[in-house]
Amino acid sequence: MSEKIPPQKLRIATHMVAEMLAPVRAAFPEVEVVTLPVEGELPPDLEAEILLTLPWGTPNLADALACGVKWVHAYGTGVNGFPFEVLKGVPLSCSRGASATPISEWVIAVLLAAEKQLPQTWLSEPPERWNIADLGTLSGSRLALIGFGAIAQAIARRALPFGMKVRGFRRTGRQSSVPEVEIVTSLEELLCDADHVVVAAPETPATRHMLNDESFALMKPGVHVVNIARGGLIDQAALARALDSGRVGLATLDCVDPEPLPEGHWLYSHPKVRLSAHISWSSPESHSGLMDRFVENLARYHRGEALDYLVDPVEQY
Repeated sequence: MSEKIPPQKLRIATHMVAEMLAPVRAAFPEVEVVTLPVEGELPPDLEAEILLTLPWGTPNLADALACGVKWVHAYGTGVNGFPFEVLKGVPLSCSRGASATPISEWVIAVLLAAEKQLPQTWLSEPPERWNIADLGTLSGSRLALIGFGAIAQAIARRALPFGMKVRGFRRTGRQSSVPEVEIVTSLEELLCDADHVVVAAPETPATRHMLNDESFALMKPGVHVVNIARGGLIDQAALARALDSGRVGLATLDCVDPEPLPEGHWLYSHPKVRLSAHISWSSPESHSGLMDRFVENLARYHRGEALDYLVDPVEQY
């Protein structure tokens, strides 16, 4: 975008709750914000250049886009549920990387919990013996990161001080921004000797069920699998077989398929599964971090600069 657009002429249409746009109004008080319903008819004669919407879209998204929208921003870090077919060439950005810090902290917490057998070793009655346990350590263990975007890089930076040996998987083989991390381009090389495998890739048609029977067969027995990305990256039927055979010793899942997981699903009761409700992103700054990405891009748009955090409509991330 080369033309500098006067901010007083900018109008943002949004499916978000009006109060959530307080940071936008603070940074750009002259910009007009129009709140849209998530379904049903839109305001008559609506015109807006920018649309801030939900990462999975809305029933009236196509109608909103037809109101002169030149740029769409999805208020989320993943867009695997976004209806790309309605964009028709309109650029889409998202808040990619905004949750890297809280998610990476959550991952380190569950890695430590696995090695130190927490909460199993907490006491509620006198134990059979004191001073003896068979605990593990992160030091010297191998961490495999499937995907090496902002979240995986944040995980790596926190894992390295514990003495972990870290590999990241990138199809392109592009060099690591974290010098101590080895980048590999095949799952076989990534998974063959990993003690902990963290799924941190976007879900796209190309990555759905990338962890399947074949992938689990590449892992050494007893491996710990962690998913903080999207549930669809793991074939859960294959995971069940890997857990029951002992190939996977523990699965810590913050993301499952579907979400919410229905009552009675086997993942709730399996003894080798630790399940949480897609909360690893949560922190006191979670929502402000997501909005900050949009405000950054709004400043770029106003200055006529290229947008950041753009989503490739073909790769869908």
